[in-house]
Amino acid sequence: MSESNDNPQPSSSTAEDPTTATDQSTTPLSWPPDGDLSRDWIRNFTSVLSWSSRHVPPSQLPSVMTPVFLQRLILTASNILHKEPNCVRVDPTKADGEGASVVVVGDVHGQLHDVIFLLEDAGFPGEDRFFVFNGDYVDRGAWGLETFVLLLAWKIFLPHRVFLLRGNHESKYCTSYYGFEQEVMAKYGDQGKMVYRKCLRCFEGLPLASIIAGRVYTAHGGLFRGVVTAPPKKHKGKKKKSKIVGNTSDALKLGSLDELERARRTVLDPPWQGINLIPGDVLWSDPSNKPGLSPNNDRGIGLLWGPDMTEEFLSKYQIKLIIRSHEGPDARDKRSELGGMEKGYTIDHVVTSGQLITIFSAPDYPQFQATEERHNNQGAYIVLNPPDYSTPVFRSFEAVRPRPKVNAYYDFEEVIDSDEELDLKSMDNGSSHQANSSMSD
Repeated sequence: MSESNDNPQPSSSTAEDPTTATDQSTTPLSWPPDGDLSRDWIRNFTSVLSWSSRHVPPSQLPSVMTPVFLQRLILTASNILHKEPNCVRVDPTKADGEGASVVVVGDVHGQLHDVIFLLEDAGFPGEDRFFVFNGDYVDRGAWGLETFVLLLAWKIFLPHRVFLLRGNHESKYCTSYYGFEQEVMAKYGDQGKMVYRKCLRCFEGLPLASIIAGRVYTAHGGLFRGVVTAPPKKHKGKKKKSKIVGNTSDALKLGSLDELERARRTVLDPPWQGINLIPGDVLWSDPSNKPGLSPNNDRGIGLLWGPDMTEEFLSKYQIKLIIRSHEGPDARDKRSELGGMEKGYTIDHVVTSGQLITIFSAPDYPQFQATEERHNNQGAYIVLNPPDYSTPVFRSFEAVRPRPKVNAYYDFEEVIDSDEELDLKSMDNGSSHQANSSMSD
């Protein structure tokens, strides 16, 4: 393990926004004439998003980023993402055969200005630097849409160097409770439902996990159960099909990468019961100090897994690191047995074969808090360097301040904590309507 001694802090130019109201106009963004995004185009796109967050009322965002432009960007990225496997293999090899570094980013939750700073501080994606984002781009923060489409632009520009994985908040259930749906509707009015549907369709295409250089496994929540098939009872005459089980503690076993690849990820809300449990596990599970696998009762979905399960997974696949996200300072305040998130990361398991790390990249989280006392946590990202990619370098950073003045898009004083007490009935209702939702448009 390596830790940077000089925690980067946003400079005054970053905090105050490099542009002013006189530097930008509300001329709508346009797609490049040749259809291909470039580094300069993304640089301008970033600047416009940052400027508009400070100078354009949310309801006027379509004057900068039109629905037609937005639809093209989201659909272009969605077409790329839906073709990727559930577990993407990241081969960080440059054209000259040398290895490139890989930056792993955790939850960012609509904190646009902190994401822009992170990209500048880590160094933008390119030939020498790959990026793996571990999900939770939206909700809680006020600029989920801008954050998500900025990262989609990078994905379109460098599809084999920028990898966007799914988080539990990239779902219909979470986005309807924690602000993203309301944010889109507030910004796009009559066109909001269309924009939101496009985003949901894109969420479905986000891969669930990655393997970096054959040495590092990353996923938003972490590990997952295997599918346990109970042998059919013997009956004379007609053959009985095997029954899929796996909802009880006695039946739990660690899942395989083959099972992960076969799981159906194109669901708006990963189910918490039934046979397609792997996506929910990958997005919602948490580590524990207690050995074995057990249901994650605090969340109502996913698993808890112990150090022995981390060792089993690392050893089986000859992997050195598991990097997951999913838990910010508010979640870790409730789990005193594990490390706090003050620096934006924790090392949760140290076993014979390697380590389990939690990385969280949203500093001063959440943006809107009901109490006067804030967590004031740092965010962090991880740099993995060649040749072995198994010695993580941690880079913690402060939030960009001051944030633009803006209202929350959810009732942060009343809404339940996203880390527990899920409304499972609502999730079921959302899942039952998926086949009837107009996701094809």
